[in-house]
Amino acid sequence: MTSRSLPFLAASLALLLAAACSRAPVHDESPDPAVKGDRVVFPANSPQRAAIAVAVAERHGAEIHHLSGRVVWDEDATVRIYAPVAGRVVSIAATLGDRIEADAPLVRLASPDFGQAQADARKAAADLLLAQRTFARTKDLFEHGALARKDLEAAEDAHAAAQAEQQRAMARLKLYGAADGDVDGLFTLRSPIAGTLVEKNVNPGQEVRPDQQLANASQLFAPLCIVSDPAHLRVLIDSPERELAALHPGIAITIRSAAVADRSFNGVIDGISDALDATTHMVTVRGRVENPDRLLKAEMFVTVEFTAMGAPGVDVPVKAVFIKGDRHFVYVEESPGAYVRHEVEIGADHDGKILVRSGLTAGQRVAAEGALMLEEVRTNPGGSE
Repeated sequence: MTSRSLPFLAASLALLLAAACSRAPVHDESPDPAVKGDRVVFPANSPQRAAIAVAVAERHGAEIHHLSGRVVWDEDATVRIYAPVAGRVVSIAATLGDRIEADAPLVRLASPDFGQAQADARKAAADLLLAQRTFARTKDLFEHGALARKDLEAAEDAHAAAQAEQQRAMARLKLYGAADGDVDGLFTLRSPIAGTLVEKNVNPGQEVRPDQQLANASQLFAPLCIVSDPAHLRVLIDSPERELAALHPGIAITIRSAAVADRSFNGVIDGISDALDATTHMVTVRGRVENPDRLLKAEMFVTVEFTAMGAPGVDVPVKAVFIKGDRHFVYVEESPGAYVRHEVEIGADHDGKILVRSGLTAGQRVAAEGALMLEEVRTNPGGSE
C-alpha cells in the first residue's frame, strides 16, 4: 500500500462512522386499543382490526328436518286375500302385475266345504218349498173343519223353521261371495277391490285352508293374494321424541330413495301414533306418498324431509360464539373498530351457523372472525401487542 492511499482510506472510514452515528433507532409501535368494561375500541391505524371479520345476525327461519322411513302398501287401497274354505287349487286366473277389477276371479278351488254349503242351501230351499205346500194344505183343511187348530199351528211352525233354515243357508253362501246354483264344490276366490295383483302365494294343486296363515312358520300370515294400488303408497316414519313438536297431520313431506337418487316424491303426513315403541323409543308417523311412475317399491327404505318453522332467534356463524365457563358470548360491532361483548343463549347449530335464542337481534353485526382475539384484548389490554 502506498503512502498516497492512506489519507483516502481514513476519509472513507470517517464518513461511514458519521453516517452510522447519525441514524436514530426505529421503534415499530402499534397504538394500544382502549378497553372499558366489555367494550374494546381499536384506533383507526391499528393493524389488529384487519384480523376481525364481521357478519350480520339473520332471523332464524324455517328448518329442514331429515328422518328415516319405510314405504308400505296403502292400507286404504290394499286387500290381503285368504281362502275362506279348505280346498285344492284348480286354476289361477291372474298373474303378478295384472290389473284387477273389483269382483274379478283370482283363484278357483275344489272345496268339499263349499260343496257342503251349496248342498245345505239346495236342501233348505227344497224343505222350505215342502213346508209351504204342507202349510197351505193344512190351512185349507182347517178352514173346512177337517183338521184341529193344533195341526194348523204345527204346520205353521214347521214352515217358519224351514224358512229360517233356508235364510241361514243362503246367508252362508253369500258370505262366501256365491249365489245359489249347482252343487259342484268349485269355489271362486275373487278380489273385493280394483287394483293390481302385487303379491301371489299360491300354485296349481296347492292345498289351502282357512287357517293357512297359522299352518306353519314359513307361511305365517302369508295371504294367497294381495291386491293394491302401487300408484298410492304409505310411508312409515320413525321419529324421535324431540321432533314431535314440529310434526302434525297435514305437513308436506318430500321422500327420497337411494334407488332413485335423481327423483323426489311428494307426500303429506296424515297420522301420528299415540305411543312410542318400547324398544326403539321412536314414534311412528304415517304419511301418504304419490307414486305415479311406480318407482318406489313397498318395503323400500327412504329418507323423509319436511320443513318446519324454527325456534325464535337469530343465526350467526359458529365461530362468532365463544364459551367461558358455562356462559356463551359474542362481540357486537357498535361502529367500525368498536366492539362490545354480549352474553347470549344458544340453540342447535346447522350448516356452519348456530341459533342464538336471546341476547341478539336480527341485523346486528357480530365478530365472526377474531372473537377470541377480542376477548384476549379485553382481559389483557397490556399484553395485546
